[in-house]
Amino acid sequence: MSKEIEINIPDVIRKGVVIWVLVAIAVLAGVVTSIYTVEAESEGVVLRFGKFEKTVKAGLHMKIPFGIDEVYVLPVERQLKQEYGFATTGGTNSSQFSSRASRDREKNMVTGDLNAAEVEWIVQYRINDPEKYLFKVLDPEGTLRNISESVMRTVVGDRTVDEVITVGRQDIEEEAMKLLKELVQRYELGIGIDQIQLKNVNPPFPVQASFNEVNQAEQEMARMINEAQGEYNKAVPVAEGEKEQKIEAAQGYALKRVNEAEGDVARFNAVLKEYEKAPEITKARLYLEAMTEVLPRMGKKIIIDEDASQVLPFLQLDSGIGGGSK
Repeated sequence: MSKEIEINIPDVIRKGVVIWVLVAIAVLAGVVTSIYTVEAESEGVVLRFGKFEKTVKAGLHMKIPFGIDEVYVLPVERQLKQEYGFATTGGTNSSQFSSRASRDREKNMVTGDLNAAEVEWIVQYRINDPEKYLFKVLDPEGTLRNISESVMRTVVGDRTVDEVITVGRQDIEEEAMKLLKELVQRYELGIGIDQIQLKNVNPPFPVQASFNEVNQAEQEMARMINEAQGEYNKAVPVAEGEKEQKIEAAQGYALKRVNEAEGDVARFNAVLKEYEKAPEITKARLYLEAMTEVLPRMGKKIIIDEDASQVLPFLQLDSGIGGGSK
């Protein structure tokens, strides 16, 4: 004869209290995990069963709990930056700078004229497409670091060391910006490039002293050229003014001589006309007019007659008149 085994189930369990407690815990956990907050300057990307569902703006939001919905918060309105060849302390972005060994490698470059230069720069960017940023590329910020270094080496390698260190900085920034934007768009990183800025650009340490001397000599040359140009700018207007003054004086003198010559010609023609009418009278008049001008300028006057046996003095009737001498 078999013996029956009796199992005593507590009244609490038989009445379903534990089940209700578990249900309450599950509901509370669902409520807590279904509420999330997106910070200011950020945007939330909602995934449902691992698939992109939607994006939400900053604020308090609800999602399906228990891992059905996942939310990634991205700072889409904040300007981020990456530093190359150096590192600023206190950076919060994990991809803002690389390790010490990587920084030394990043900044050492070769220019187009086969000289070495140490180039430090920053890239400022924003996340402008959260879906592409999360799903198109496995590591978008790491990819950005790689292509930014590649672009900078390409641009620096097309220029001389003087252009890289001195006069060509702005051109390098602009060309690198253009190339980096094209690559970021081609690779669909979901990132927008705001600015590329060169920081410290120097020759390698062993040749810095020599390069500084050359740079100082070039600056001195530029200063002397500017001073000479200033003197030139002051002297040329003065010379131009003197030239114009002399040209105007010469033109005035030429006009005066032409007018005088034309007056002489007109006077001569008038005399010639009168001479043709009465030659003897005109000839006598001209002779007398000439003597009137010549005789007052003479000093002692002596008249010699062919038949005279001695020289007779001529009475100076015009003494003291017309400037004649006594």
